Amino acid sequence: MSAAPANPVSEPAVLDEGNYEALRTPRSEGALALDGTWHQISQRYVTSQMVQNTLFIVLLAAAAAVLSFGFEQTWAWIPAGFLIVITLVTMVILPRQAKAIGYMLRSDDIVFRRGILWQRMVAVPYGRLQLVDITHGPLDRAFGVAQLKMVTAAATTGVQIPGLNQPAAEALRDTLIQVAETRRTGL
Repeated sequence: MSAAPANPVSEPAVLDEGNYEALRTPRSEGALALDGTWHQISQRYVTSQMVQNTLFIVLLAAAAAVLSFGFEQTWAWIPAGFLIVITLVTMVILPRQAKAIGYMLRSDDIVFRRGILWQRMVAVPYGRLQLVDITHGPLDRAFGVAQLKMVTAAATTGVQIPGLNQPAAEALRDTLIQVAETRRTGL
């Protein structure tokens, strides 16, 4: 057993710029009693996802209209309507879901949580990180948000933090890489 480091991980100042103010927590808060500060995702994540979902709805409706009016395939409105309704419900729930996403840098690991009804909380030890990757699509780049992906040897503990603003994602990636290099265990 190795002793915990005396100094906690230094958290870059950009982690909380332009983010939600308070982590939305479930009523059973006992599960979240951890030592550290919860950081949240950027508010621009919701805007980016809303635009992407709206574009999806428009393209889906256009495809259904072409099939229906151009090729007389009126059945195309059934699956299109179903997918549009599901996407609209997703868009209504999205702001609430985004406020429930958070991560915490602790002395030995990073803890990620998401969800209100179906909660997921994952702690990834720094020493087990094998890859820290930043990805973002064209619309995400336009809104200045990115997704940070952490990969470990265990497939189930891979964590993806969506909706980080670009400077926060880069600072968090650099911090995680730096800490992971000093805490490699068993590799």
